[in-house]
Amino acid sequence: MTASGLCEPGSIKRAGYIPLVIMAGMGLSVEAGLLGPLGEEVGHLWATLSIFGVGAALLFLLSLLTGKPSEHRPFSTLPRWQLIGGLLGPVYVIMLTLATPIIGVAMTMIAILSGQVAKSLLIDHFGWFGIPRKRVGIQRLFALALIVAALVLIAEGA
Repeated sequence: MTASGLCEPGSIKRAGYIPLVIMAGMGLSVEAGLLGPLGEEVGHLWATLSIFGVGAALLFLLSLLTGKPSEHRPFSTLPRWQLIGGLLGPVYVIMLTLATPIIGVAMTMIAILSGQVAKSLLIDHFGWFGIPRKRVGIQRLFALALIVAALVLIAEGA
């Protein structure tokens, strides 16, 4: 992508996703703020289960309304490693539930962001999981360094 980011084919469509992803990220902060106190009240695992239960019910309803299962490959034909996300989601939510009351929403979110960006750079660079390779250059490494710097600054200000 060029410096302006708007000169390549499809870049406007990609740019349209950025505000949506930012709003989804804001939703994760709200989720962390809700989960921490909920976990303290009902237990961390029950809080996590409630979040996944509500989410599963919503996804089930949306699936009924929007698509037919026959339009997609059956799970049994997929490589098993593609289902690992189902294991990682609860780990992430349990960590939100445990960490947020202790270190706060901002610290929890910037720590998560640091881990996400660091791992995503590796995934992009090496093309893991079938993702098209995107070379990690100095600008991307600098961006990660700024996020880590934000983590340190927020930790020191706590």
